[in-house]
Amino acid sequence: MMRPMHAPVPQIIEPDLLLLAYRSGIFPMADARDDPEICWVEPRRRAILPLDGFRCSRSLARTLRRGRFSVTCNADFAAVMQACAGPRGESGETWISHRIEASYRALHAMGLAHSIECWQDGALVGGLYGVGFDRVFCGESMFSRVPDASKVALAWLVAALRRGGAELLDCQFMTDHLASLGAIEISQARYLTLLKAAQRSTEGAAALAGAALGAGDGVAAGDAEGEGEAEGLALPAAFGALLGDAELAGLSSSPGNFIAQSLTQTS
Repeated sequence: MMRPMHAPVPQIIEPDLLLLAYRSGIFPMADARDDPEICWVEPRRRAILPLDGFRCSRSLARTLRRGRFSVTCNADFAAVMQACAGPRGESGETWISHRIEASYRALHAMGLAHSIECWQDGALVGGLYGVGFDRVFCGESMFSRVPDASKVALAWLVAALRRGGAELLDCQFMTDHLASLGAIEISQARYLTLLKAAQRSTEGAAALAGAALGAGDGVAAGDAEGEGEAEGLALPAAFGALLGDAELAGLSSSPGNFIAQSLTQTS
């Protein structure tokens, strides 16, 4: 009797090593989907998106207000990764290998990798994922199956990171798409300075998130600490607090309208 054949489980990058790399300004890439090897990348020039510099165009604000998409956080991390790992460009290859995918799914299980999903009529049509720690979020990849879906996901990410007291949104490499949304390019040395400054304790963040969500009083990040420094919230807690703010503002039925207002007031 023949036994069913199963594909070998990829050997993951150890989570501690992967997180150390991010804390040091380095990240892994592969040459192809089936490539078992990885290379560690430290770009000479780094793309970041200043959280107070996100460009919310009139058309994007209109899309947000109309609520074309239902947006979630960590609802289907695996599906977002698989979509981001799809073939790209003329080569049909991707830098997200099976090994890299398995490694980030392990990070996700530890609460250190997160996704934003955009849904339309119950189908996943766009999203992004990345690694989050302290006051840093390192965006890894995003995808869009319908127009504006990835832009909406990024807008929600920026709004949630602002709400959570984040300070650095790393985009790795500059693209025209990211530049149109406000991303800038800086030297790796400057990036490392910002990265080091944003790696500060977020102790007490869970309690703050619970206060904002449980009490429903719309406490902004840091208000619970009086005049002290705002606590940093992990992305899922910050996303939930953002929804709580929208409900407090009477916009729970259209949270996209609340997101558009928050981004256009400060963009």
